[in-house]
Amino acid sequence: MTESAQTTESRTVRPARPYPFSVPDRLVVDPTYGELRESEPMTRVKLPYGEEAWLATRYEDVRTVLGDVRFGRALAVQRDEPRLTPRQQYSGMLTMDPPDHTRLRRLVAKAFTARRVEALRPRTQEIADALVDDMVRLGPPADLVEHVATPLPIQVICELLGVPYADRDRFHIWSEAIVSTTSLPMETIQEYLNNLWAYMGGLVAERRRDPGIDDLLGALVRARDENQDRLSETELVELAGGLLAAGHETTVTQIPNFVYVLLHNPDQLARLRADPSLVPAAVEELLRYVPLGVGSSFARYAREDVEVGGVLVRAGEPVLGSLSSANRDGTVFADPDRLDFDREQNPHLGFGHGVHHCVGAQLARMELQVAVGTLVTRLPGLRLAVPEAELKWKRGMLVRGLLGMPVAW
Repeated sequence: MTESAQTTESRTVRPARPYPFSVPDRLVVDPTYGELRESEPMTRVKLPYGEEAWLATRYEDVRTVLGDVRFGRALAVQRDEPRLTPRQQYSGMLTMDPPDHTRLRRLVAKAFTARRVEALRPRTQEIADALVDDMVRLGPPADLVEHVATPLPIQVICELLGVPYADRDRFHIWSEAIVSTTSLPMETIQEYLNNLWAYMGGLVAERRRDPGIDDLLGALVRARDENQDRLSETELVELAGGLLAAGHETTVTQIPNFVYVLLHNPDQLARLRADPSLVPAAVEELLRYVPLGVGSSFARYAREDVEVGGVLVRAGEPVLGSLSSANRDGTVFADPDRLDFDREQNPHLGFGHGVHHCVGAQLARMELQVAVGTLVTRLPGLRLAVPEAELKWKRGMLVRGLLGMPVAW
């Protein structure tokens, strides 16, 4: 019997596994991923909503699904996409394939190049230092999420995009609609999205009244008005709103996640405190090590029959790639379950891969470097101020993270 025939036969026998495999437990990677990488690297899964899908768990297979042009995202809007949310999530560029995706991404990508982001580092450091100063003045215990992790990326994206920082409480609440699975009722999600789009529409109107403002939002408005074929009005508003929400939500979550992992790896934390030049390597390793998502999302649809991981994926079938599993693949990362700042090569998939690789990856990387570097140098005695059992974790969201993190120093 040929491998393809075996594959076709096997999927009629094996029922789809419920996915995610378990309720998220802090930042623990479900051991099922490791078992599947060894025994069944491409497996059928059923998410809470939508059609069944393949799940890729090995590094090379995940890279193939995310990066091979034989897979795409555009078909998702016509199908009952496998998902963790009751409603089909708004995902902007994430529901597009080239050339439409390229048209929109090109408009924003130049604002997030390594050179431009590096120019923002001194200002980001100023913001981080001021936030830590304020927290120190308040005295311990203080909530790291409230005083540092939340305001730092919000202020940076506000200044880059051109959004009033004074409005942060409003749009930060609305942004939860982007990452909510069940934390918000469906009506509230729609209400928050409508509020976010209306808010961005108001800022767009302001840029038209004052076209001389030099920020990313102004550049997008000019791109729209100078050539309406490049960007529709709806695309403009939703692209700007998506950048505002995605430009801070995940970094807000990752800063306390990284601190949590460092506190649980005191030997590595001690090395960072002794030698802050290790911070860039530490951030890359933390991006690999921390499983940000509660499960895999944004399935790619096969445009034609494709063999992946010894399985024949038929044209039109959705495939999910597990970034968390790929980042723990022992064939790529030696001793993958150990936090190791000395990895010579660290080709992690923390920001995804392929055409949908996170457009703000360089910005997030820089913000995380500044946050980690500032906390380990300015607060050498940083520690939890409550027993770990009292920490509250997010529930009903696409991302894992702490609701609050009381610390002392």
